[in-house]
Amino acid sequence: MAEHLASIFGTEKDRVNCPFYFKIGACRHGDRCSRLHNRPTISPTLLLSNMYQRPDMITPGIDAQGQPLEPQKIQEHFEEFYEDIFEELDKFGEIESLNVCDNLADHMIGNVYVQFKEEDQAAAALQALQGRFYSGRPIIADFSPVTDFREATCRQFEENNCNRGGYCNFMHVKLIGRDLRRKLYGRYRGYRISRSRSRSVSPRRREKDYDRRERDYRDRDRDRDRDRDYRGSGRRNDKYDRDGGRKRHGSPAREGSEERRARIEQWNREREETH
Repeated sequence: MAEHLASIFGTEKDRVNCPFYFKIGACRHGDRCSRLHNRPTISPTLLLSNMYQRPDMITPGIDAQGQPLEPQKIQEHFEEFYEDIFEELDKFGEIESLNVCDNLADHMIGNVYVQFKEEDQAAAALQALQGRFYSGRPIIADFSPVTDFREATCRQFEENNCNRGGYCNFMHVKLIGRDLRRKLYGRYRGYRISRSRSRSVSPRRREKDYDRRERDYRDRDRDRDRDRDYRGSGRRNDKYDRDGGRKRHGSPAREGSEERRARIEQWNREREETH
């Protein structure tokens, strides 16, 4: 009996524990979920909820002032944010991986997952982030059960053919450029071998796959025109504070929340009908 329970733990067959929370550290139902969310008391992974905000928050490709934004500028804004977060978190220990979600659903939008090499490093980072703000917004940090990003990431998205789009319930991870990746992770010994505990990939294969995903991401970001999120924020090094300070930019309300929830519910109904 114990072996059977262990084999189905965190899967769709588990009627007690929420499989989505177990796999991605987030659930569309939140605290209203009918299954248990077993929040870890210690983990090498932290979740910084809804932290990243795109510069074209209100209208895809348009900034808050109504000016058009090129995909390159959006990518530059993201990489600036990524480097900023990486440098801050690197103070607490070696970072195994830092992933930022490109999903649109409310429970995943802008989520930042950082996995440290050791659990005590994650604990130190969590303690230091309590009560802090980033660009005028409070940082919401918790331990996450996610340690295997292979299981958490949408494979169809990596192949550029996910038909659920931004409302997929698995991670759509935004990519940084190769140069920035080498700059940040190159400080760690053996970084070109696997950066994840969950898989072992040869350096040549990993570089090839990463280049393909990076190219596909640029093409997708340039061509698609569905609803995308997030406004920009200020320059680095002046965003972290303890009291929130004065907001440096306006805070336009995110559009399409009702529509997103309706589409997610519709997708969930369709999914349940097929099972």
